[in-house]
Formats: sequence, structure tokens, C-alpha cells
Amino acid sequence: MSDPTYTPPDVWTWDQDSGGRFASINRPIAGATHDKDLPVGEHPFQLYSLATPNGVKVTMMFEELLAAGVSDAEYDAWLVNIGDGSQFGSGFVEANPNSKIPALWDRSGDTPVRVFESAAILVHLAEKFGMFLPQSGPERTEVMNWLFWQMGSAPFLGGGFGHFYAYAPEKYEYPINRYAMETKRQLDVLDRELAEKPFVAGQDYTIADMAIWPWYGQLCLGRLYEAATFLDVESYTNVMAWAKKIDDRPATLRGRMVNRAFGEASLQLRERHSASDFDTQTWDKIKPDDEEG
Repeated sequence: MSDPTYTPPDVWTWDQDSGGRFASINRPIAGATHDKDLPVGEHPFQLYSLATPNGVKVTMMFEELLAAGVSDAEYDAWLVNIGDGSQFGSGFVEANPNSKIPALWDRSGDTPVRVFESAAILVHLAEKFGMFLPQSGPERTEVMNWLFWQMGSAPFLGGGFGHFYAYAPEKYEYPINRYAMETKRQLDVLDRELAEKPFVAGQDYTIADMAIWPWYGQLCLGRLYEAATFLDVESYTNVMAWAKKIDDRPATLRGRMVNRAFGEASLQLRERHSASDFDTQTWDKIKPDDEEG
């Protein structure tokens, strides 16, 4: 039996919840819904986020910088619970008028600078500290190619496949098949590239890997949407090897844990204000079926 069809009205109006896991926070207008200032810690960088894939990109970057000895990259990470609408508070909307995590205030200079959109934050930090992004030439262009590939491709994985496969109130064949096909095409793109080089943009670990891994790496490691078997991720052998290699980096573990408010309790570090906050966490607490949300 075919799926029921829908005839769009002449003018769309918002007269009911959209349904699904995040229906309570979805709305067709922007702006703040309530007054709430953001907390501010003592470090140069103030991050407001949640450990979804987009949030993990930035905490991985901070932890890699600190692991490399860049003490000026110390940061405070504050939890923004998107499930209860915290992203619509006036302080967060000032940091990011699009009301999406992550958002960053860079207070390292004379005037605080807001940075929003995960890729923009990665580039901002990479340029500020001269790491994980070549300064010029073809190597820089290749990193930017893959960074923008992720920004354009991941919505088909998350808002497309992830939504209809895992979160939509009903499961319909057409959207699941449509976005599963596109997700597998994207995995094939990565698999072909990674057959020729150790990292996505070449010989070195860069912000391109940090942007792509929280989505596609964690999908292949069984942490997104419980869809690894459905998508036959094991068949993408080069992506799997790359995903495991990055998962083995200590900064990746720490980045995954920061602003995490779901899953295994021992992997949750809801706020991060010092490296000592990780002292009670160990590698053996990671579970392979741990869901990233």
C-alpha cells in the first residue's frame, strides 16, 4: 500500500505541531522567547553548546589545541539544552540569531567577538592559532573543499535520513529510501577519497576531519540513529578505518564528552571549565553502542 499523499494549501500556515521528537521546539519564526543572560567563565573562549555532532566538532577542536600545548585555547563550555528551548533565550540569540548550537564568544581581544555556525568556529580557531588548517595554497583549498562539503551534505544525513528514519512520528518508505540512498552515496564519496590518503583532505589531520567525523565517523561506529546495520556501514572499509583512527585520539574522547547530557552517565561532562574536569573519566567507559543523539 502506498503512503498517503498530502495536498499543499495555497498558503502554508502554522496551525499544529510538526510531530516527532523535536516538535516542541520547532517553530517558523526566529528571535528570543524569553530573557536569559548567558553565563561567563574566566577563560578567553566561552562556548555554549550540546554534544550533538555539530557541537562535538568544536569541542574536539578545542581539546586538540590544548593537547598540542596551546594554553591560550582554554575555554569554558556551558550546556545549552535544546530540548527545553534554552537556545531561544535572549543571551543565546544575541550570540547566534539562528538559535542553533554551537555558539562562541571569543573574549581574547579588546572587544568580544561572536562566532556561530560550527564551520565558522573551526575556521576562526584554526586561523587564530595557526593549526589544523594550512595558511595558503592548494592544501588550504582542499581542506576548505571538504569543510564546505560537510556543511552542505550533513543536512541530508541529519535532517533528512536521521529525521525520517529515527525521529519522525511516522515511518514512510519514500523519504527513508530517498535519504538512505543519499547517505550511502556520501559514504561512498568518503570511502573513495580515503582509499588514497589517511585523512579526508590529505596527509594531515585537519578541521575537515573534525567537521566530518562527528557525523559520518560516528554513524559508522554505531552512535547515530541506530542505523549502522540498515546502512551497511561495514562495507565502507576506508571510512571505517578512518573513523576508528580518529576515535582513538584522546582529544576526540574529551570532545565527545563535553556538554553531553544524554547516554552513559560516565561519559557526560555537562560543563567544562578545566582539564581537571576529565579526571574521573577513563577510556574503558566508552560503549560501542553509545548513542550520540
